[in-house]
Amino acid sequence: MLFILFIFGIVLVVWGIYRMRRDDGLFGKNQKSKNIFNLLLMGEASGLGQFLSGILCIILGVIAFIVR
Repeated sequence: MLFILFIFGIVLVVWGIYRMRRDDGLFGKNQKSKNIFNLLLMGEASGLGQFLSGILCIILGVIAFIVR
């Protein structure tokens, strides 16, 4: 069960990194500024939620492994 949490976390991190690099934004010349404008205007950055939730899944998996 813990391995599923690790794998799911890794998939989310990779998906978040992919979306942060590939998604288009409304304004901006480079991808970093596009993600910042998306965060400010729409309340979300492309892939940031997936990236952070993937890190959270990995951390929870480590904590569950230590507690177990």
